[in-house]
Amino acid sequence: MFYQIYPRSFKDHNGDGVGDLRGIIEKLDYLSWLGIDVVWVSPFFKSPMEDFGYDISDYKDVDPLFGTLSDFDKLVSEIHRRGMKIIIDQVYNHTSDKHPWFVESRSSRNNPKSDWYIWKDPKPDGSPPNNWVSLFSGGEPRSMWEWDDNRKQYYLHLFGKEQPDLNWRNPNVKSAIFDSMKFWLERGVDGFRFDAASHYYKDPLFRDALKGPQIKENLFHSARDEYYWDRFSGRPETLLAVEEIKRFMDSYGEKVSVGEISADMGLCLYLLFTIPGRFDIAFNIDFMEKLSLNAKKVRELSENVDTFFGERAWPSYVLGNHDNYRIINRLTDGMNISEYEKKLIAKLAATLLLTMRGTPFIYYGEEIGMEDTDIPYDKIVDPWGKALWPKKGRDVCRTPMQWNNKENAGFSESAPWLPVNLNKAYVNVESEMKDPNSILNFYRSLLKLRKEHVELRRGTMKFQNAPSDIIFYIRKVSEKQVVVLLNFGSTVQCVDLTIYGKVLIGTHKNAGEKIHGAVRLAPFESIVIKVS
Repeated sequence: MFYQIYPRSFKDHNGDGVGDLRGIIEKLDYLSWLGIDVVWVSPFFKSPMEDFGYDISDYKDVDPLFGTLSDFDKLVSEIHRRGMKIIIDQVYNHTSDKHPWFVESRSSRNNPKSDWYIWKDPKPDGSPPNNWVSLFSGGEPRSMWEWDDNRKQYYLHLFGKEQPDLNWRNPNVKSAIFDSMKFWLERGVDGFRFDAASHYYKDPLFRDALKGPQIKENLFHSARDEYYWDRFSGRPETLLAVEEIKRFMDSYGEKVSVGEISADMGLCLYLLFTIPGRFDIAFNIDFMEKLSLNAKKVRELSENVDTFFGERAWPSYVLGNHDNYRIINRLTDGMNISEYEKKLIAKLAATLLLTMRGTPFIYYGEEIGMEDTDIPYDKIVDPWGKALWPKKGRDVCRTPMQWNNKENAGFSESAPWLPVNLNKAYVNVESEMKDPNSILNFYRSLLKLRKEHVELRRGTMKFQNAPSDIIFYIRKVSEKQVVVLLNFGSTVQCVDLTIYGKVLIGTHKNAGEKIHGAVRLAPFESIVIKVS
């Protein structure tokens, strides 16, 4: 079980209003208590913070905002001391425009790093080399090309203009990237999450993107209407580079690789990136973005993943991350529901996440039911959020972790870098630890069950016929079976079970309760049953 920490927002140790590495160390006992196996720490490297750490200016150092290399070494040792593992982000599609590599590259057309990035001459009319539109476009399309007056050329940036793309076709760039991985592997990290990993190589002919309606409407309703997958998503050169990365990591023993793979081609690309010899896991953005309370569609999503991956690769499941709205908000958008129903839906999503066949990822705060925070325009700090205004940007899902109901939610002694959600009064770790019926204790129980029952970790997953609002599947290893029943509807449903079993965990039924025959499920009820 992976747990993603967005370090700016997890815990502030030094009182400056921004989370840091010492803050994470301070809360490791909590993660151990919860039952986490792997701590994933989002970027903490030196950065101008134009994209809050995903614009790196030094791959081998900690930004002073988060602490020091000594703090990081302490974090690694403390995580290992508790029997957990740690992975960190590696952002190798691009750097910050303040990185010394780019500063040198843009200084002239003939310096040693002149082709470490992707530079192109303008068209005869002075316009950008092609029609590619930045993935960080908000309400209006923005070119992926930025003019540099010094070189009199354009440089490519898939994301913000402050994030120029590295030229992976240059062997010196690849050598520097592998040297960076070596630096952190030798400091004891147990693996990496590779940001934007399906985009490393671009079409060498730089052909225009094809026009047409998007296949997938993304979360932020981007203005893009071009097809990009054959230009920079999952190119063969990238797949070969991933195989090199895997071989390099394997030389350090058991290390895990998690790829952030474009969801534009869905499962096909996920599988291509995770067959043996490539990444161990593809972060399942497609599932996360399409998840809803439509049981039929959720079953299709899950069943397709399980069938498609089969024995060829290992899937993953995820409810949220630092780039998407909180899962409760996405599932209940437009619904008029009570706090009680909201709590049930959070538990429903948790049961789905933690009982399917695949590696689960938990985004910090999901385990207590954190929600998006309303943030006024003058408090927005995310550049994408400003571009999207008045639509919600990414700040809403990055607000401080709610540790207690006191001022600043126990996150910091100073005013936090983003506002704290007002629901901290009842959505917080301290209160929920004391409440046996809380979302937090439900997550903890599910994580414990997953460790105790091999069926929930390694078993096959077979979906069964059920009423339209019900998801019903069986996890099985040899003769051991666990049944999962989930009511995604707002009305009572009934399922007829031919098996005999007892409840392991449920939102309405007590652990140990015997189950057989007609099972009545209340609205948004979850049940996990051990077959006798």
